Amino acid sequence: MRRSVIIVLVLLSVVVSGAFDSSAAGGPLANRGRSGLYVRSLEQVLRLPSAEIDLATAVLITSERWSDFVQGRKYISRLDDMAYELRGRLERQNSPVDFSIRAVRLINQYLFDELGYEVVKEASSPSDLFLHSVMDNRRGYCLSLSVLYLSLSERLGLPVYGVVAPGHFFVRYDDGRVRFNIETTSKGGKANDEHYIKKFKVPADNGRGIYMVNLDRKQVLGCFFNNLGNAYSEIGRDETALDILSEAVDINPELSELWCNLGNIYLEAGKTGDAIKQYLRALEINPSSALANNNLGNAYMKLGLVDESIGLYELAIELDPNLDKAYENLANAYMDKAEYVRAERWLKKAIILEPRARYIVRLGDLYRQTKDYESAIEQYNRAIRIDEQSARAYYGLGMCYHTEDSVSSEEAYKKAVSIDGEFVAALVNLGNIYFERKQYDEAVLYYRRAAEIEPNDALIWYNTGGAYFNKGDYEQAAQAYSKTVAIDAGMSDAHKSLAMVYYKLGEYELAEEHLTRAEQLGESADKLRKAIEEKI
Repeated sequence: MRRSVIIVLVLLSVVVSGAFDSSAAGGPLANRGRSGLYVRSLEQVLRLPSAEIDLATAVLITSERWSDFVQGRKYISRLDDMAYELRGRLERQNSPVDFSIRAVRLINQYLFDELGYEVVKEASSPSDLFLHSVMDNRRGYCLSLSVLYLSLSERLGLPVYGVVAPGHFFVRYDDGRVRFNIETTSKGGKANDEHYIKKFKVPADNGRGIYMVNLDRKQVLGCFFNNLGNAYSEIGRDETALDILSEAVDINPELSELWCNLGNIYLEAGKTGDAIKQYLRALEINPSSALANNNLGNAYMKLGLVDESIGLYELAIELDPNLDKAYENLANAYMDKAEYVRAERWLKKAIILEPRARYIVRLGDLYRQTKDYESAIEQYNRAIRIDEQSARAYYGLGMCYHTEDSVSSEEAYKKAVSIDGEFVAALVNLGNIYFERKQYDEAVLYYRRAAEIEPNDALIWYNTGGAYFNKGDYEQAAQAYSKTVAIDAGMSDAHKSLAMVYYKLGEYELAEEHLTRAEQLGESADKLRKAIEEKI
């Protein structure tokens, strides 16, 4: 009886303060009865009013789509248990401090100190986005940790909202009287608005935009969909990514990052013009977006506008001196112009910022292109020490060794292929090594593997035809050369080779036809012409 009186008193104090939903202090959780608890698809979620959405249920539906092994209801049950545990602890506390403020403190202690939730060093794994993974691994990044925090807050009836800044997400307590930000990547630490505005270069929009405002649940989902689209893009599901990002744009059209990510999808698909439109829209919303400027530079590079790209990369670095990929892109642009001294300087800056294996490999490529093979080999080996699975580093070694040491070159290419079985250039170069050794069966093996991956590469089929011809298999040579000219009808060498093969096979009219085409394309073959004419 005494305990029930205490609970009633707590309830009364909460109702008077207006800072905490009364249902959170006893009985069912605060989200009970919300329509969003009973939906089974994202389409159903998005038809709901924002106030009826249950954020955890919605994002766990995306987990079930991502992996057939996820059972969303199991995680909902775990979340509910966590919320009941938190509420029970709050009820047992005897403190004059406002119930909601105590709840925030307790969530921070419970999640970050007791359960050990922590921030990932780099948000590079798609799995770190999903609520089920965050709960299983007790780790996440700004958005995924905030989704967990918001899901618990909903169940406790706390006035906690998601807040987005360019490239960042956090949560905010705001009951109309008391307001403070909660940084989930710093164990729930506080930071004022000015900190976020300065650090993340929040655009000034006179209150009309989406940045730094309290988001409703549907808007939080729109931010989640932005990252979800990226996750699908990273695993090659670009059509799914495009659908999700388009849905996100409908929800949050003023989120610059969404337009930038849409641009990335179009750029990857070869739709450079469409990509540029998206990047320009992103920059219209947030001109200070280093990433949008960098990616627009990538699009201009696709169009061969190297100088324009250089200007955009330099602007991106000015906006964000820590954007290491912009340094890499700037170096690539200067390499494209054969300005190797400048390229070397920017690559070295990228490596100082972030010593990624791919940047070091690129520095090796630069030295190789300038024929400084000793320095190139040094960089490739350095990259391998950082990442033993760098196929590009082994490929670079193979290229350096090729003319001087074919055995070492062969070993390097084979290592590259063992890491990446679809590394076409390494497969072709292995074929070339065996061709040079007159080991034509082995050459054909590697050329055919390359052709399976890149069936529309005329040069691969041309090399295959040469290997078959040299081993005396003229039927197979004719097929390979025929595929070559079907892909590239203007390859004069292939027509001449096909004429020679048909001559060997006694198909003199076909030989004459292809020799004529080769001559029209500028080839000279007087002896073959005479030999064919003698047979016709």
